[in-house]
Amino acid sequence: MRLFIAINFEKSVREKIQEISDELKKYSSQGRFVSQDNLHLTLEFLGEISEERIVAIQKVMDKLNFKPFDFRLSKIGYFKRPQGNIYWLGIEDNEVLMNLQRTIHKLLGEEGFKLEDRPYKPHITLGRKVKLKGSFNYSSLDDRIKDIVISVDKIDLMKSETIKGKLIYSTLYSKNV
Repeated sequence: MRLFIAINFEKSVREKIQEISDELKKYSSQGRFVSQDNLHLTLEFLGEISEERIVAIQKVMDKLNFKPFDFRLSKIGYFKRPQGNIYWLGIEDNEVLMNLQRTIHKLLGEEGFKLEDRPYKPHITLGRKVKLKGSFNYSSLDDRIKDIVISVDKIDLMKSETIKGKLIYSTLYSKNV
């Protein structure tokens, strides 16, 4: 099964992010946009993992010791791709978030999980394969983006699957603070 560890957002935060995504969508000629229910911040992508390994992931999550914290969104950006860009919302520098991610990465590595080597760049994906028509004024959304503060008091082990053509994320395990 396809797994990742994430910070999920409360409904009011997802709604604010969805408004920004909808603005971007208005200026796009193509793209697959993330549904409001699937908006999240990935801490660690695990990929295809056998069901037997879930217990090891839960043990890693149970070892984590962190206090509730907040982080703020910073800007809209994109990763350039030939078929269309991946648009995302960036996160203001946050040492607590980065330390949490580094600890998860280290502990999972010690348990033998094969993880991505590239540096962690926290972001919330809005859409994939997006092409914009005309010019889009990113700075018009800056104030709305920077007003979004996300409170973290738990992290979730998530399963990603496609059911009847729709991408569904479900929580398999949660670690509260």
